[in-house]
Amino acid sequence: MQKISSIISLLLILTASSLAGCSTLNGQSEQEFSYKNIPVDKETARTGEGATILFRGTPLPLSGIEVKAGETLRAVPLAKGDLSLVNIHESQGKVRIINIVPSLDTKVCEQQTHYLSEKNQGLDQQVQLITISVDTPFAQQRFAKEAGITNVEFLSDFRGGEFGTSHGLLLEGPHLLARAVIVVDANNVIRYLQVTPDLGHMPDMDRAFQVARTILQNS
Repeated sequence: MQKISSIISLLLILTASSLAGCSTLNGQSEQEFSYKNIPVDKETARTGEGATILFRGTPLPLSGIEVKAGETLRAVPLAKGDLSLVNIHESQGKVRIINIVPSLDTKVCEQQTHYLSEKNQGLDQQVQLITISVDTPFAQQRFAKEAGITNVEFLSDFRGGEFGTSHGLLLEGPHLLARAVIVVDANNVIRYLQVTPDLGHMPDMDRAFQVARTILQNS
């Protein structure tokens, strides 16, 4: 019962947040985004069956196949803004920072995505910035437009959660992705993977930026 109550609470919070969403910015541009003092996790949870992520102190189970740094990014289709499908594996040839969030219409996900867009210190000129969530492509495009974010590609896992399942990042029950950041090199090798142990915390985006810079310097 405790697990069911936690899932219901999570869904209610996400629904309430979606009613406010980016519209609470009152038309702010990305330069005007107000960053909150959200905790940043330095550790990582593991992915896949048997792993759990905390939500308000209650563990929620992950499902799917475990993935680790050093392994190859798995080939799965994701939906673009026009509903066409792109295989994430076929985006090779460039270093990528993949920002993974449960739902863009929540404050932590919103800040995480703004941070990727605005705090990368010029990395967006050399690497590909990607955000993946289970939001519909239409919701992702609305978010990007209202947030003024143009340097991040948004891809949706809404069709069946295939990206989440194939990388062990799908939260059972609420059908959401765990919060994570992945750095992938030009050969589709995962060079850095962090999954926040607490769903309400930010990942260490600065560490991901540092890894991406190191890859660029050594390539």
